[in-house]
Amino acid sequence: MRQMIAGNWKMNGTLAGIAAYAAALGQGVAGVDLLICPPYPLIGPLRAACAPGIAVGAQDCAVEQSGAHTGDVAAGLLAEIGASHIILGHSERRADHNERSALVRDKSRTAIAAGLTPIICVGETLAERDAGEAETVVRAQLAGSLPDGFTGLVAYEPVWAIGTGKTATETDVQAMHATIRAALKKQLGEPGETMLILYGGSVKPTNAATLLATPEVGGALVGGASLTATDFMAIAEAALR
Repeated sequence: MRQMIAGNWKMNGTLAGIAAYAAALGQGVAGVDLLICPPYPLIGPLRAACAPGIAVGAQDCAVEQSGAHTGDVAAGLLAEIGASHIILGHSERRADHNERSALVRDKSRTAIAAGLTPIICVGETLAERDAGEAETVVRAQLAGSLPDGFTGLVAYEPVWAIGTGKTATETDVQAMHATIRAALKKQLGEPGETMLILYGGSVKPTNAATLLATPEVGGALVGGASLTATDFMAIAEAALR
């Protein structure tokens, strides 16, 4: 199965840097799906600059399709300017904006209706893992965040490994991805058997090959390393090893 390497630029990137970044990506990596999710204002320019085979996505959307919601962005508009995917329920949204799984589920419905493919993020904090609650937390997030008939991807991001330099061990990743796969099968039936499960959490060129070769890992959601095109491409190439 083809893996997806998705870059989450978060609140980084500039209009001036788009052309050089897109040029460095070239036509991408044969056999690997590439996705870049920049801040809202860069979606259109990045879509215009990148090769057709490289997907561009968004990092969030509103529940509503339109209306008096100052500061929010509609999923339909994101699709109109070139987004094909959307990250929802990232731990930074859950923590910094107090987003609950029910809201993530509602946003997912809106995104799918607009033609976007959601990437739903789940993951536990260090305190939850130390308390032996990691799998319980992740299963609850899946149950609450995925709408009936969900079509999209899931990304497992241990919160304690995001931007900290810490990386879950191969054993940690394999165990949690197996838990997620079992939950997806139970919750979604047949579609849950093949749905891609990405791993995110300090993925770098130096550890990508090991992480991407782990059973049930269908790709990576890359944060800081996606800001440099050469590092991002190195991670994508690691998916073929």
